[in-house]
Amino acid sequence: MFEKHLKHKVFEVISKSSSELNVSVWVIGGFVRDLLLKRSSKDIDIVVLGCGIEVAQQVASKVGKKGRVKYFKNFGTAMLRIADLEVEFVGARKESYRRDSRKPIVENGSLADDQNRRDFTINALALSLNKENFAELIDPFNGLQDLHDRIIRTPLDPDITFSDDPLRMMRAIRFATQLDFEIHTETFAAIKRNVQRIDIISKERINEELNKIILTKKPSVGFYLLDRCGLLSIIFPWLVDLKGVEIIEGKGHKDNFNHTLKVLDNISIVSDDLWLRWAALLHDIAKPLTKKFQKSTGWTFHAHEFKGAKMVHQIFRKMRLPLNEKMEFVKKLVLLHLRPIVLAEDIVTDSAVRRLLFEAGDDIDALMTLCEADITSKNPNKIRKYYRNFELVRQKLVEIEEKDRIRNWQPPVSGDVIMRTFNISPCKEVGIVKNEIREAILDGIIRNDYDEAFNLMIKEGEKLGLSRTKES
Repeated sequence: MFEKHLKHKVFEVISKSSSELNVSVWVIGGFVRDLLLKRSSKDIDIVVLGCGIEVAQQVASKVGKKGRVKYFKNFGTAMLRIADLEVEFVGARKESYRRDSRKPIVENGSLADDQNRRDFTINALALSLNKENFAELIDPFNGLQDLHDRIIRTPLDPDITFSDDPLRMMRAIRFATQLDFEIHTETFAAIKRNVQRIDIISKERINEELNKIILTKKPSVGFYLLDRCGLLSIIFPWLVDLKGVEIIEGKGHKDNFNHTLKVLDNISIVSDDLWLRWAALLHDIAKPLTKKFQKSTGWTFHAHEFKGAKMVHQIFRKMRLPLNEKMEFVKKLVLLHLRPIVLAEDIVTDSAVRRLLFEAGDDIDALMTLCEADITSKNPNKIRKYYRNFELVRQKLVEIEEKDRIRNWQPPVSGDVIMRTFNISPCKEVGIVKNEIREAILDGIIRNDYDEAFNLMIKEGEKLGLSRTKES
């Protein structure tokens, strides 16, 4: 019945190798699940009733990869890359856990032991690679039916499963989001009961699962599940703070939690960039801190983009996310995310576009993508108006860039030229003159041209009492 799923030559080679070594082998886990779901998968897990490393060596010798096996002797595993596949060989094992750690105590075991330790029924499916029953499905937990019913369920008691390895709670939500499956009622109830156990998991491992959720087709599904079970308030409390609508004197603001997840879904339709999706998650993160009610204007969130940009570093540091150019990219987009929207609401002037190009640099396209995703109004006329205006902004960006070459631009007169011209050392006057030149170019008062910038430098220097040297 399942022979058609094992047509790749690697399975024939593994079968012959195990037969020669007189051991039993099965392909198990995610590869089997994805085969049955008709999803592509490049990672193959082979479980061996015996020594996985010996089988890997035997397979390597048959496919001309001898000496290219990666060994992980502490774990009793071996990895072999064959064409575009990564094949991992491991001996069947059973596991037990201590209360304070997700690292199991491992012993040799049977196939049944190995399937018992799997996180979900759909990941416990195994296909035999043994000659006597090649391609036979071993399915002790009815995982095939759960695949059909699109259910995430633990093979054993879910409370024990999640208490032993709390990362499985994140994995349950990640698989439900990736595969568009439902989490079984009792399994989800067990997640709720065990959420505090997530504290023993490192931030880095949590981030791996969180990023996989963020990179799904519709990540809001995962975030709503994380919120419903209580995990979100532990691993990402700043996002939970966005929840709710407050009404004073009949005036309410939108629920910024729902809005943020809608923006994230919108951006996920057009971009697979993980850090652009993080920018979508954090673009309004400071609204709870800047929220004010005024009788004349209603609810305001003044300067939430500035406060939010400052919060990005704090959030990335506490969540152990990378504090590098990826974080700086997110900070920049959070800081600038209102700028194109303001342009789209008003007359698009050359100077405003010039400034936007200057500040956004190479990230201007990502910024525009974020701003378009930020339009979540339910009013179709308002949406059409914004998109028309955004198209005008995009056209203007192209025109200004072609004309003024302002992206990643530095003023044509440098600080060195200013100091040589006026025979001065580094001082605040150098910065003042350079700033005046930059502002004049951005405002369109002078062109982005050395001679015009030099002449303005002389005038501004004279205003500050600086004298031009004879050599200049």
